[in-house]
Amino acid sequence: MVGQGVLRECLLDRDVTRVLVVGRTALGRRHGKLAEIVLEDLTNIDTIKDQLGGYDACFFCLGVSSAGMREADYRRVTYDLTIAAARTLAPLNPGMTFIYVSGAGTDSTGRGRSMWARVKGETENALLRLPFKSAYMFRPGLIQPLHGITSKTKLYRLAYAVLGPFIPWLTAHLPKYVTTTEQVGRAMLKVAKQGAPKPVLESQDINDVH
Repeated sequence: MVGQGVLRECLLDRDVTRVLVVGRTALGRRHGKLAEIVLEDLTNIDTIKDQLGGYDACFFCLGVSSAGMREADYRRVTYDLTIAAARTLAPLNPGMTFIYVSGAGTDSTGRGRSMWARVKGETENALLRLPFKSAYMFRPGLIQPLHGITSKTKLYRLAYAVLGPFIPWLTAHLPKYVTTTEQVGRAMLKVAKQGAPKPVLESQDINDVH
């Protein structure tokens, strides 16, 4: 959902002149700013590195639910794939800002009991050590999808079907834990352009970016 949200904001933003989407399946849409590379195995991103230079920012939104996954499999998608992409991009784009979509509850120590939080934390720490111009970790909590955006994960779609009627109440009473696909997308663009006062942005920090 975050990927769909930030793509929408990029295509609407006058400052953005070109957007390259790299994904496992085709988007099925056309736009004058939009280019696309379909790569079924994203661990092979090095094979398309000649097409990845000259960009100011990377919005890394790919991820999977850890539900039912073994740690080795989750690490392969969450850590290995992310770091492989980042290590490919960094030397090609020394002026790049890299923004990684993590999640609320991520464990920066990398030693906690929660498997997904630990792996996410290790991923964040590894990204912050790479030689980008800057790198930011976005940790949204509950994200309300707007503008027809839906999750590709069946479990999340079911959860949103149940939570949908309660989101306005949650937004009113627990605003620091709730954001929207539009707010996250706009915040990612703003931070890519102007930076942020700290490298890790929780849900409230994301909502505070204007």
